[in-house]
Amino acid sequence: MAQKHSPSHDRRNTYILIGVGVAMVAVLIAVVLLVGGDDKKNGNGGGTASQQTAAVKITGDALPDLPETGNDPAVGMKAPQAEGEEFGGNKVSLLRGDGPTMVVFGAHWCPHCQREVPAIVDWMASGGTKGIDTVLVATATNKNSPNYPPSAWLDREGWKGRVILDDDQGSLAKAYGLTGYPLMVFVDAEGKVTKRVSGEVPIDQLAGYAGDIRA
Repeated sequence: MAQKHSPSHDRRNTYILIGVGVAMVAVLIAVVLLVGGDDKKNGNGGGTASQQTAAVKITGDALPDLPETGNDPAVGMKAPQAEGEEFGGNKVSLLRGDGPTMVVFGAHWCPHCQREVPAIVDWMASGGTKGIDTVLVATATNKNSPNYPPSAWLDREGWKGRVILDDDQGSLAKAYGLTGYPLMVFVDAEGKVTKRVSGEVPIDQLAGYAGDIRA
């Protein structure tokens, strides 16, 4: 004979199911909030940071494109300033204005960048950039290209310098006359460009350019 359930028994089961459902929703909300909080804490190079590009406000005259050979017309020009964000969403300035700066433009999918950035990381760790503010511009970001996202790439490489995100149009890279990746730009304490070089540049050469702006 089939067992009959009383209305009170059915209501009790319904309340239990509702309680379990509410608890599961609460757990899911807590997980989402926890993950989101971690993303904000990641800052530079955070492997799980959700923001990979950001709007940039650029002031000053754009630099001419870096020529393949010959004298660089940008040398002696005032470097453009930019206000933007890092991976964690914190507001940052490209140039701090309190000393010399080396700006590195890198694309996560670029094999030359993937070899140059670790070399610069080792150089920085050895103290080679002491006294120089080193900032990487994460540019040409494309989620459909290899080695995405750039935040995870820089995190794996151990990048300890500052980071500023370029926008989807690469506006900051264009303002600095980028014609190839990576691009390294040396800016003295007065904010003037002293050297621009592109490609896989030996560290001893970068050290020489750094010495010029450190003096």
